[in-house]
Amino acid sequence: MVLLFLQLFPLFSYPLSYFHFFVVFFLSFLSFPSFGFSCFGGLLQITAVKRTGCLPLSLSSIHLRLREQPNPVTMASEILKHVSVPTVDRPFGVHLWPLFDQAYEKVMGYPASEFNFTEGVTPLSTLKETTMMLITYYVVIFGGREVMKKLPAFKLNTLFMIHNFVLTTVSAILLVLFIEQLVPTLWRHGVFYTICDQEGGWTRPLIVLYYLNYINKYVEFIDTVFLVLKKKPLTFLHTYHHGATALLCYTQLIGVTAVQWVPITINLLVHVVMYWYYFQSARGVRIWWKKYITMLQILQFVIDVGFIYFASYTYFTSAYFPWLPNMGKCAGEEFAALAGIGIISSYLVLFISFYIATYNKTAKTGRPRRNTGQKSLIDMKNFEIPSPAGTQNGSAKSTGRSNGPVTRSRKA
Repeated sequence: MVLLFLQLFPLFSYPLSYFHFFVVFFLSFLSFPSFGFSCFGGLLQITAVKRTGCLPLSLSSIHLRLREQPNPVTMASEILKHVSVPTVDRPFGVHLWPLFDQAYEKVMGYPASEFNFTEGVTPLSTLKETTMMLITYYVVIFGGREVMKKLPAFKLNTLFMIHNFVLTTVSAILLVLFIEQLVPTLWRHGVFYTICDQEGGWTRPLIVLYYLNYINKYVEFIDTVFLVLKKKPLTFLHTYHHGATALLCYTQLIGVTAVQWVPITINLLVHVVMYWYYFQSARGVRIWWKKYITMLQILQFVIDVGFIYFASYTYFTSAYFPWLPNMGKCAGEEFAALAGIGIISSYLVLFISFYIATYNKTAKTGRPRRNTGQKSLIDMKNFEIPSPAGTQNGSAKSTGRSNGPVTRSRKA
């Protein structure tokens, strides 16, 4: 199935190596490392085929390639032999970075440990490239919305499931790689060193992960493409959040900030939960905890704001107001600090507003999103039943005569 993605999603082929990163992740860690490594040769062949326009990939060749793979049970037993008790240096019991390093080298031709992020050399490392990507994103989604007004909505349920499952997997793998890099530093040197010192939060492995997370933000633009094709409404929060997050990741890479791992790792955790929710919803599974995803996002931005404000405060006070209490200068550029403050603060305000408008309004008006029975309970709670003794008969007057025997209808 993974091999089919290169055929189903041609958008990922610009630049082609970006999607290969995620194929490497998916195959190496989800389907066992040895299985993933044996597939990389095939992926490189597919790359050559796509570039030369020869010999399109067929289902039979995929099936043949998969049949050539070793027994997954055997591979799993081999891997488990190398899994030990979790330690500070290996929080998952196995050293994941060498596996990723080998996979990266098979795809890119050099190990991940030799990757350098150089402005103007590395793809999408300039403001011009980032701006063009953002302009393209907004032109495509808003232009596409106008085009779709004349067309019927597409179902795309299967592709939507695949998309969300892949992003769930990618987010989870990036998250565990981040955790493996950060736990030893946090344990030995503390939080301040990790968020403010370049040796703590700007190591070569972390730079690779920062860059891959940045590229992944462009892949997440496909979320909005699905909304357009399915003729779903495009909210300001959704479109602003996607574009601003890509810009934020760019500014932090260019600004060499050590604190960026905090919002990135929490965001990856949220995305694992969020994209898993969308995947399950596309499968038709009813999820009751959607509300708590928004609460988790708000908590994410509260934590982000705390760390970013602290790092920015100690940076600016040590540089311009040294007489004020501070803990020294944090690594990073001033424009990156200001971008982080502005964008993350706007997220917090927007998501709180969204939560109030969506959930608190529902509780006050008694209008649940679905047939939960809450409407009747809320409406009847405040409904006062009138007393028969206090009712009036309008203009009717008493005659003083008895009405005689009265038979009450059973249908009344």
